Amino acid sequence: MDIKQIQELIKFVSRSGVNEVAIEQVDFKITIKTNQTPTVITTTVPAPVAAPAAVLPAAAAAQPAVVENKPEAKLEDDSRYVTIKSPMIGTFYRSSSPDKPSFVNVGDEFPSGKVICIIEAMKLFNEIESEISGRIVKVLVDNASPVEYDQPLFLVEPM
Repeated sequence: MDIKQIQELIKFVSRSGVNEVAIEQVDFKITIKTNQTPTVITTTVPAPVAAPAAVLPAAAAAQPAVVENKPEAKLEDDSRYVTIKSPMIGTFYRSSSPDKPSFVNVGDEFPSGKVICIIEAMKLFNEIESEISGRIVKVLVDNASPVEYDQPLFLVEPM
C-alpha cells in the first residue's frame, strides 16, 4: 500500500463511523482506530392497543393481563434489595482458591466489612468487602468470570 491509499483508507474509516479497521498482508500490517464512541440506536415498541372484549376471545384477553402483572411483581420484589457492584475491572472469584469454600452463598447473612468476593486485576487479588450488612439473595456473576466496572455482582437484602 502506498501513502495515498493509506490516506484514503483513513478518510473512509472516519466517514463511515467504524471504530477500528485492521488490514494484514504478507509484508504489511496496518490498524486504524478512531476515538469515536459506537453509535447505539434504541427503539421503543409501542404498546398494543386494547381491543374491545367482544372482539377478542376470553383466553386471548386474559393472557396479556398475566404477562403485564409479572414484571410489576418482579420490580416490586427487586426494589427492596441492594445491588453490590464491582468497584473495578477484573476477574470475579467467589473464594480465595478453588479448594476453599465461597466467601458468601445465597441465604448467608453477613456483617458490614466482611469479604464477599475477590476481583483479580493485573495479577493482584483484591478482596471486596461489603459496605452493608445483609443477606445474599442472588449471586449475579459466575465464578472466574470477567467483570466490568460497576457491574452488579450480588443482590442483597439489607438488615
